[in-house]
Amino acid sequence: MVTAQLINPKSIVVVGGSNNINKPGGKVLYNLKDGHFKGEIYVINPKEPEVQGIKAFSDVKELPQVDLAIIAIAAKFCPETVEILAKQKQTRAFIILSAGFSEENEEGAKLEKQIVETINSVNGSLIGPNCIGFLNSNYSGVFTTPIPKLDTKGCDFISGSGATAVFIMEAGIPKGLTFSSVYSVGNSAQMGVEEVLKYLDESYDPQTSSSVKLLYIENVKKPDMLLKHASSLIRKGCKIAAIKSGSSSAGSRAASSHTGALASPDVAVDALFRKAGIVRCYGREELTTVASVFMHKELTGKNIAIITHAGGPAVMLTDALSNGGLEIPHIEGLKAKELQEKLFPGSSVANPIDFLATGTAEQLGIIIDYCENEFSEIDAMIVIFGSPGLFEVYDVYRLLDEKMKTCKKPIYPVLPSIINVKKEIEDFLSKGRINFPDEVILGNALVKVYNTPKTIEENIVLPKIDTAKIRIIIDNAANGYLSPEDVQALLDAAGISRAGEAVVTTEKEALNAADKLGYPVVMKVVGPVHKSDIGGVVLNVKDAEKVAAEFNRMIKIKDTTAILIQPMLSGIELFAGAKKEDKFGHTILCGLGGIFIEVLKDVNCGLAPLTINEATEMIRSLKGYGIIKGARGQEGVNEELFAEIVLRLSALVTAAPEIFEMDINPLLGKKDKVTAVDARIRIER
Repeated sequence: MVTAQLINPKSIVVVGGSNNINKPGGKVLYNLKDGHFKGEIYVINPKEPEVQGIKAFSDVKELPQVDLAIIAIAAKFCPETVEILAKQKQTRAFIILSAGFSEENEEGAKLEKQIVETINSVNGSLIGPNCIGFLNSNYSGVFTTPIPKLDTKGCDFISGSGATAVFIMEAGIPKGLTFSSVYSVGNSAQMGVEEVLKYLDESYDPQTSSSVKLLYIENVKKPDMLLKHASSLIRKGCKIAAIKSGSSSAGSRAASSHTGALASPDVAVDALFRKAGIVRCYGREELTTVASVFMHKELTGKNIAIITHAGGPAVMLTDALSNGGLEIPHIEGLKAKELQEKLFPGSSVANPIDFLATGTAEQLGIIIDYCENEFSEIDAMIVIFGSPGLFEVYDVYRLLDEKMKTCKKPIYPVLPSIINVKKEIEDFLSKGRINFPDEVILGNALVKVYNTPKTIEENIVLPKIDTAKIRIIIDNAANGYLSPEDVQALLDAAGISRAGEAVVTTEKEALNAADKLGYPVVMKVVGPVHKSDIGGVVLNVKDAEKVAAEFNRMIKIKDTTAILIQPMLSGIELFAGAKKEDKFGHTILCGLGGIFIEVLKDVNCGLAPLTINEATEMIRSLKGYGIIKGARGQEGVNEELFAEIVLRLSALVTAAPEIFEMDINPLLGKKDKVTAVDARIRIER
């Protein structure tokens, strides 16, 4: 839990404070003093009577009551120190900078557990251990630099890595990015990223709290908590961007089914972030650029005006925006001609609006006014203005600052000349502004922000399914793959349309089933996983003689226990599946099916339970969506029925969490129906 003593302590003790500011205990004390902490500062140092001008106590037992303890001593001494402070000195907040705990060995883990139990017994807060500390506008309780500009409307930043927190701040500060608080959670012994986000959600005040949250996560330990409170904050008007490291496919395990091979823990993270509305980033520059976009007025449309005095950056920016789905609309008409006349000859207003290297601050102001008031198709402006170093550009940047105050449309400044006009940029940043020094990084960040889905609705309504029947089947099933009969029954109970079929073990049964289902039929082996690879699928069997011959051949294939016979159906091959991911619950996947799932791997993923909007978006964002719509005059797929099957699959795994993996491949889709042809379901309790 986050206590008032952690956020706004009236007194702080540095245990292990030192005169040596090259050590954590010395540097954190220096930062507290340099940050003008307004409360009482105490120091524990048994060897020095005075530390950095502050009287030192030799033992924590000598202290008066103190709100917050920042501890920088050897791990083995921490449990007793915490015990005395918590039980005798009414200390209710602790920041343990020291390493040597659970990150190191089992003995360290025991020390860490003891500390947490002590702090929990008094309802206290713990940041760390093995962290750089915590800072906000009340105090700088970190042993690192730089100390960012602290502003209650800056970013709240939670990091699972202390060093990475420093590097991210170093990436953001030169741009003008400000911070409201920085939590370095270290080992997350009591509070990790999820718990801190929970606190920021439950204490959120739209008048006083920051509306921008940044996360650096190495391990999502509590996905439900992260989803709940990130979604809640975003519904309240916040914006969240996060890096989740460890996203490579090297970490994904081999699996026996299509779904298992396509789903991985990182796919689940991706799905969670999309469901919450978190903008996922993959590096420090991207995270701090997205955060900088968040600090501007919100982009509400996709039409961007690029205002520039340099052609090259405008072309590169145009590419970045266009490739990501944003638009740079052509500007023309009477108002465009009117604007053209106010600029130097050779200028272009077509968009990008190029007012040449000789363009003035006055002309920039005129262009911005036209984009704001006259060009209704424009939703936002990006202004590129650097300098070859021949003259000062204070007037341009001051005008830009004024226009950003008065315009309703967002204006993103790209000021690339960070050496030539360093002083002018510093003056611009001193006004509380942020610079985007690289136009392509800005363009990519805008694309990512614009294309990240909004958070899902709070209460998800699933389609009605026969839960009672589903539970009977699941409760009576053993671990492993279900029989074809149980698979059919589960699909029926979930309301997922399927092809008629029969499972046979003799030639006579095969002939009777084919007659009943109607020729032509499809024959498939029951048992082996990848049927096509071993000659276990035969299409378009048109007569009894062929049924008998194929049955007698296929039943001899290794691991085959029976033959599945279905009517021969046609349509576009689709895929839907589910995979249970540790701690995350079920991921739901959909895409093009049949052999294309392995060749193209064009699959999208969502986290159950899904909404109809999520299911529809998963389908529409497939690369092969054009095939589903119907390409080059070909019949397409009933998109609503496909989305409904994805939704019903989500409802099925919600009712039956014992389902570990499930494939429906293929689904055959036409304009009037979508039918499950083959399915596999694996149970794992």
